[in-house]
Amino acid sequence: MTNELAELLDGAARRSHPVVHGVEDSMLGLPTPCDEYDVRDLLNHLFHVVVSFQALAAKGTADFSTTPDRLTGDDWRARFEKETALLVQAWSAPGALEGVSQGMGMPQTTVGEMVLGDLTVHSWDLARATGQDFAPYEPSVPVLKEGLGALAPTARKMNVFGEPFPVADSATPFEEILALTGRDPGWRASGR
Repeated sequence: MTNELAELLDGAARRSHPVVHGVEDSMLGLPTPCDEYDVRDLLNHLFHVVVSFQALAAKGTADFSTTPDRLTGDDWRARFEKETALLVQAWSAPGALEGVSQGMGMPQTTVGEMVLGDLTVHSWDLARATGQDFAPYEPSVPVLKEGLGALAPTARKMNVFGEPFPVADSATPFEEILALTGRDPGWRASGR
């Protein structure tokens, strides 16, 4: 590892793997905390983010106008693991955090924190949707709280985040992050 962000991404990827492997094919149509996505759609979205942000780490561009179906064949879970390893490798490269992203028009560090947020929060979404346990990679929580907090106003204007969800003063820092993105930290799939 050559930087702290790559280490955080590695920790987040390792937390995502058991969740993805725990998604059975029969669960792909289940609802998720993201109203616009069922489990299949959310997995495809997360897969697309993981692949696209590899290019963004190298200061390339990414196309988010469409989301390809990556859940083909029986090995898509193993392919997800391989792609997260490539993501970590891409953000470990010398210079990956320097300068401004050609594809996103913001500092590379911010772009890296965005993919860390997607990997962490969407893993929680998938775990909740499929009745699995999930705990974030703890060292990433303060980084996410600060980074996503700074991005939140813009993300709301772009309809990426919902309005903040009200939480109690006793909420954990990760629950505060979920609420910041518009998620109910207590969300559960009905019947699970």
